[in-house]
Amino acid sequence: MTDQDSARRTDHDSPWKDALDSYFEEFLRLLFPSIHGEVDWSRGYSAMDKELQQITADASSGRRHADKLIKVYARDGGETWVLVHVEVQGEPEDGFAQRMYTYQYRLRDRYGVDVVSLAVLADTSPGFRPERFRYARWGCELSFVFPMTKLIDWEARWADLEVSENVFALVVMAQIKAKRLDDGEERQRAKVGLIRLLYERGYSRAEIQRLFHIIDWMIQLPRGLERGFLEVVYAIEEEKRMPYINTAERLGMEKGLEQGMEKGLEQGHHLGVADTLRKQIALKFGELPTWADERLSQASDEQLDEWVVKILSAESLEALLGNH
Repeated sequence: MTDQDSARRTDHDSPWKDALDSYFEEFLRLLFPSIHGEVDWSRGYSAMDKELQQITADASSGRRHADKLIKVYARDGGETWVLVHVEVQGEPEDGFAQRMYTYQYRLRDRYGVDVVSLAVLADTSPGFRPERFRYARWGCELSFVFPMTKLIDWEARWADLEVSENVFALVVMAQIKAKRLDDGEERQRAKVGLIRLLYERGYSRAEIQRLFHIIDWMIQLPRGLERGFLEVVYAIEEEKRMPYINTAERLGMEKGLEQGMEKGLEQGHHLGVADTLRKQIALKFGELPTWADERLSQASDEQLDEWVVKILSAESLEALLGNH
């Protein structure tokens, strides 16, 4: 793994944030087509990350959500900020709709602009479909409605995703597979299938590399299957005559795997894997409690590999590591 990849995996951004930074127009065109049609794309768009941080600074950090704020221009000439909430946790959240409303009114109150809030739900609970925040008391009533899309609804339209010319279809497929599959070998087959699609669609070298990293981040594999995955990727590249993961990058990824193995053998457990898990847990569930840190330190190689795969679909820290 290259230094750049390591940095991407350990910072506070998720692959969804990378995907939205690179493919915001494609994201709207696929998941919110009616809104896509209202935007004047000829005027471009820009991220408003600092503005979003200012109104979410005091929000609870117990969960991580891939929230993005983008400034676009409407076809009628007006300026609009699009607030995108991506719910990527493994379980529904009771306060999700209220958080949507809180961010909405804070942005509008602070900056005085129209804000369109969009919810993307990547969990696998069919009944969790928040589209409204409402409260009423003594004749005072408020109702806040927001557009929502549920990614698992695309499972019934999987064939459409496979043939879609929209690059964001690959992101949606990768997220669904990451949530649905716990078995390492099944995840490897799904990941290889998506990577093969990259090379079959005629994308540019830069496009393939960018999407490769997003898919690689989303669908993580047990360490023991990583080398086999890379070998299949190299075979696809040779077949397509598209060596887009360059030699230095290949060697860097393989060297990282080899060093991880050596380090694990020398010290009795996978310190590198345990460290990665600590960072993933902090991103998803918040600060690592003492009992969980001790459990990671005492875990076997096989247990660490299992947790690396299961963390993407785990509903809680206790469900991932077991009750303490």
